[in-house]
Amino acid sequence: MLRNLFKVWTLLLLALFSSFVGDRRIPEEMIPAFHDRILTIDSHTDTPLNLMDENFDFRERHDPGKGGSKIDLPRMQEGKLDGVFFAVFLGQRERTDQGFKIAKARAYQIFDSVYATLLQNKDMLELARDSRSFRKIIKKGRHAVFIGLENGYPVGKELSMVDTFYQLGARYITLCHTRNNDICDSSTDPDGPEHGGLSDFGKEVVKKMNDIGMMIDVSHISDEAFYDVLELTTKPVIASHSCARAICDNPRNLDDQMLRALAANGGVIQMCILSDYVETPEPNPQRDSARNAVVEKHGSYYDLDDKGKQGFLEDWYKVDEDFPAHLTSVKRVVDHIDHIVKIAG
Repeated sequence: MLRNLFKVWTLLLLALFSSFVGDRRIPEEMIPAFHDRILTIDSHTDTPLNLMDENFDFRERHDPGKGGSKIDLPRMQEGKLDGVFFAVFLGQRERTDQGFKIAKARAYQIFDSVYATLLQNKDMLELARDSRSFRKIIKKGRHAVFIGLENGYPVGKELSMVDTFYQLGARYITLCHTRNNDICDSSTDPDGPEHGGLSDFGKEVVKKMNDIGMMIDVSHISDEAFYDVLELTTKPVIASHSCARAICDNPRNLDDQMLRALAANGGVIQMCILSDYVETPEPNPQRDSARNAVVEKHGSYYDLDDKGKQGFLEDWYKVDEDFPAHLTSVKRVVDHIDHIVKIAG
C-alpha cells in the first residue's frame, strides 16, 4: 500500500512537471483537459476542525475569510480535487496520563466527525485506505478522503495506539506539531530540543509504522529528528506540508541538504501554501497586538472546551478582518516548487 501510494504521488508530479520540458509548454487552451487527466491529491488539510462544528455543512460553499474553511464539496468539484487528506489534528498539551486520555478522546471525536461527513455525503465522498481504493473511488465519480494524524501526541506512550489509529483509517502520522512530544523534538518548540531528535520511544514508533505500512510525516519535526527518521526508516517518508528553507528561512521548512536526503530516501515533499512558510512576513505590530489580546482574553485555544473555542475563533477571525494579513503570491509558491525540483529532482 505504502509504495503504491507513493507511485500515485510520483505519477502526479511527473505529469505536472512533464508539461514544462525545456521551452515547450502546454498551450493554455489544453490545460483544462490536461488537468482532467491527472489524479490530484491535497496531502494535508485542517478541514476536520470545521467538521467538528455542527453548523458546518460540507455540501455548501464557504467563505474562506469567515471561519477559515478552505475545503468543501463545491470547491473540490470546481478545482477538480480528486483526493484529500483530512488531518486529525491535536495541539500539544500536558504529557501526563490525564493529558493523553483527553487527547485520545479528542482524536476519537475528530475521527467520528470525518466518518459522519462521509456518511452524510456517501454519494460524493468515500474513504480511501490505499491507492487501489483511491482509483476505484475516482472511477465511481466520487472524491476520495484519506485520513492523517497530525501530531503523534495522542499516541502517548502506548505503541499499540499506532495500530489503533491505522485501523481507524489513518495512513500517516505527523510525528509532532509545534512543540516536543514523547516521540520527537519539534522544529519550533520555544524551549528547544528535548530528545536530540527521536526519543527511544519515537524510534519504536517509526519501526511500527514501517511494519504496518503507515507513512511517516516529517513536517514539523526538528532537523535532528528528520535525520534520525531517515537513518532508521526502511520505507520512503513524506513531508506533507513543508517548503524550501532556501526561499523562506523558517525552521518548519527543509533546507537543501534535507531535500537531497529526502530524495535519496525516495520520499516526497508536498508544498505548504501558508503564507508565513512561503515568504517571511512583514512586521505587523497592530495585528500582533490584537492577536495577543485574544489570547489574553480567552487563554490558550487548546485548553478551551468547545464553547470556549468557538468564542476564541470568533475574536481571532475578527482580527483577520480588522488587520488583514499579507498573503503570498502564486509566483512565490512556484519559486519554491522550482527550487525543490532543482535540488531534489
